[in-house]
Amino acid sequence: MSEKNNLIEEFVEKKTLQCLTALIETQDEKAAVKNAVQLAEVLGTGSTFKKIAENKEQEEKLISSFSNNLALLIQKTWVEKTDEELKAQVSYLLEEVLKQLNKSKYKSAYSNFISIVNDVVYLMFGKQTRADDFADYALRIDPEFGIFWWYFKSLPQETNWSEEKTRIALLLAMYFLANY
Repeated sequence: MSEKNNLIEEFVEKKTLQCLTALIETQDEKAAVKNAVQLAEVLGTGSTFKKIAENKEQEEKLISSFSNNLALLIQKTWVEKTDEELKAQVSYLLEEVLKQLNKSKYKSAYSNFISIVNDVVYLMFGKQTRADDFADYALRIDPEFGIFWWYFKSLPQETNWSEEKTRIALLLAMYFLANY
């Protein structure tokens, strides 16, 4: 077991680690939802997240809230002059991803979503996000964000998951970011 896993174990229980592994590895969509809800419990939002996962209207509200919060985060984050172009690209890509999400095309949005979140976190924290110990740093300065980052960085860069499993994995990430 790596040091990184040892540090995360100081913040989450072993069953949470198992839920993440199960979410990523399962082909069963109901099991994916169950594991995502259990992961949401770590952030104190399990019952609310379950409602979102099961209700299209709640899902649409989450996408809107995520969109508004992320757009505001992108706009309000001060960046170096050299990162202005990245900031503009992220804003554009967010609009493209939202078009796909609003059509429930989560699989199509997945890789761009992953890219957006990586870039937004980079815009927020700078080059530090590229350091090997950023996950540890995030856990120490803001455990809630650190747990989210652990979840997010555990997601594969590319996937061939079902539409529903992809939806659940992205909704969980969106839920955190919509409320951050």
